[in-house]
Amino acid sequence: MTTDVVWMTPAALESLHAELTALATQVRELTDVEQARVVELKALVSRVEVGSKPDDGLVEPGMRITVQTEGTDTIFEFVLGSRSLLDLDPTLDVDVYSPESPLGAAIRGLRVGDTAVVDAPKGTRRLLIVKAIPVA
Repeated sequence: MTTDVVWMTPAALESLHAELTALATQVRELTDVEQARVVELKALVSRVEVGSKPDDGLVEPGMRITVQTEGTDTIFEFVLGSRSLLDLDPTLDVDVYSPESPLGAAIRGLRVGDTAVVDAPKGTRRLLIVKAIPVA
């Protein structure tokens, strides 16, 4: 089991707590699957980091990143964080990439103005980091 910190929004953490509370307050005995989910949720909640990151241009979980494919006008925006955010926080209006994904691993720790090399299914791409701002 990993012990890495997992960044998520307050709404996502609230959703996890609600699920955990719902399971913990069952009148009946929990099934094996439900018991496993309680263990999983407790482990996840113990590793969560919530809140805004500093607005310092560093690419890290909790940042809304804008990148431009080098040599093109193609720009895209995403959040670097736990993929579970997509299901847990309906206010997110962009894709979420985990820090462990090929894209996340290539850009994590870089700063605005840096270029990352990412191995993609359609070949290697160079991405310019245009913006990195904290998720509100």
